[in-house]
Amino acid sequence: MTRSVQALAYSRPSVLKSSQAGQLLGLETAGGLTPRGAEPHPRFFAGFLASPRIAARGLLAVADVASARYYQRTLPSSLDPVVTGNGDRLRFESFSGCCGVYARLDVLQDGLDGAETGHGTTNVDVNNPLREALSRMAGDDPLHLRVGPEEMAVTTLDGPVVEKKVPLPDRWLRGFAEAQVVSAGFDLRAELSATETVRFLRALPRSSGNASRGAQWVVPAGKTLRPTTRPVAGAVCLPGPERLVTLQRVLRHATALRVYGPVADGAAAASAWELVLPGMRLTLTLSPDVSRGFSGEGGVLDALATDDAAADAELVSVLLAWEPRIEPGDLAEQSGLSVERVRSALTRLGTAGRVGYDLADAAYFHRELPYDADRAERHNPRLVAARQLAGSGAVALDGQLAAVASGEHRYQVREKDGVLSCTCQWWADYRGRRGPCKHALAVRMVRRGAPVAGGVR
Repeated sequence: MTRSVQALAYSRPSVLKSSQAGQLLGLETAGGLTPRGAEPHPRFFAGFLASPRIAARGLLAVADVASARYYQRTLPSSLDPVVTGNGDRLRFESFSGCCGVYARLDVLQDGLDGAETGHGTTNVDVNNPLREALSRMAGDDPLHLRVGPEEMAVTTLDGPVVEKKVPLPDRWLRGFAEAQVVSAGFDLRAELSATETVRFLRALPRSSGNASRGAQWVVPAGKTLRPTTRPVAGAVCLPGPERLVTLQRVLRHATALRVYGPVADGAAAASAWELVLPGMRLTLTLSPDVSRGFSGEGGVLDALATDDAAADAELVSVLLAWEPRIEPGDLAEQSGLSVERVRSALTRLGTAGRVGYDLADAAYFHRELPYDADRAERHNPRLVAARQLAGSGAVALDGQLAAVASGEHRYQVREKDGVLSCTCQWWADYRGRRGPCKHALAVRMVRRGAPVAGGVR
């Protein structure tokens, strides 16, 4: 696994402290991007939270996922959550160390007591003493939230007081992109009341003892969800139900549970579980299997394989403007591109961490992950292998058919209705459910005349 070290520099540790006016939650920021460019310690918000205890527990839930591994649990994991200010809300995001769970807490304008936020994206320090303090919060005394330095002058200090160096696997970056792509294909499948939400989630297993049972399914039944042994019409895949245990932190405050997923086709699939809270939403998106991270799903590969998407992404990126809701139709009108090309451009921008997808709004949103934007594409194994195949002359076109020589084998790639199939084992195993194989990608590159890197196949 390709891995680098991400240095997160904070002016001081984040802290929860008491004052005469109430409690103050100061979240310190690392370097991030804003409309003014890169800043060492951007400030996004200073104001009171409408539901302080719920917000504290929601933030802890996001931090729980950032420090968790639901597969190969013995390996360490820790990456501070990412926060984005979108003008009317704050979004706290994280990914599990195993790349199989994506978490996001959206604190909406009602949750921020009507106050506006700044614009930009950065990491926030969530240290162990802060977690313990947040866990002990009781009652609903006023809580003032500050995201960023108390005084802008703090950025002129000689150096940071606190610096964290954390491993950043490339597959985490690919995971952010893939989770956004797969979520954009979800529809609302069920919505439970507060009472049924508590009943359903408390009945789920809390340990991984049943994780080896493979795909599990639930189906709407009256006002609740009931387990089913097969993906009947209307069923939603619930892969690794113990991964939803993080929702227990805020369960007593939930007003509803919304469940999102694709149309069931018999195969294990990702799904999203959104708790509706007063002025907030907490969403967990689960990969199709506990042992299967989002980074290998391949939903972004077609967009990465074309020059058109690269050029379109450059055009679309200047129109994003840190908007909390991005509509492809509006971008198509502004850019002069088709909606289809805009969606491909957004997929490519998602790979660079520049857009996410909000299921509740059914819309994209602008954010800028503070990571090297090219790494996810540069180290994607299938994309790298496809470029090598295309650049080494391994692809021979023959109408709707193509032959690809790879190692000692020769594969046939066929195109039908715009979909490429292949005779390789990858296609036999997944039938396109995890994106195209490297042979189909190489064929697409050659047909579109995309520049590729040569190499030994």
